[in-house]
Amino acid sequence: MSGAQYSLTGQIAVALPPEAAFRLFTPRGEEQWVKGWRPRFPMPADDDAEPGTVFEVDVHGERTTWVVLDRRPGRRISYARVTPGSRAGTVTVVVTSDAAGGSAVQVTYELTALSPQGARELRDFAAGYPEFLASWQEAIAARFGPRSSDPAGRP
Repeated sequence: MSGAQYSLTGQIAVALPPEAAFRLFTPRGEEQWVKGWRPRFPMPADDDAEPGTVFEVDVHGERTTWVVLDRRPGRRISYARVTPGSRAGTVTVVVTSDAAGGSAVQVTYELTALSPQGARELRDFAAGYPEFLASWQEAIAARFGPRSSDPAGRP
């Protein structure tokens, strides 16, 4: 037994309306602001947020397989993710309007360690989760700025 399981939830602000902010949390949308994020699809994926879509990403020296479980376009997307021999679980992103015309984005990771090494990595991830989400907010703001209205660059 690895002995580590976490449910981590936090929120970030995105200065984009929900429909535009949602696209930033799709597999291809994350390429716009996550350094090193390059999803590979084993099957063609015209709609990368379609439930059942499978993709892989190599980040920080690890390969993780992701599966889109569920989505409500513009509002919610949920993924299963497995880093073999390390961690497995789900990630859910919920986007709602905020009072300023932007979006409040709630991000929940529910992860279980699959090995002692995975347990150590998961404990470190959990300890740094607030900073991890803050880095997301900073990266998105740096890329799109407070006046952006569309992540594809259209006004």
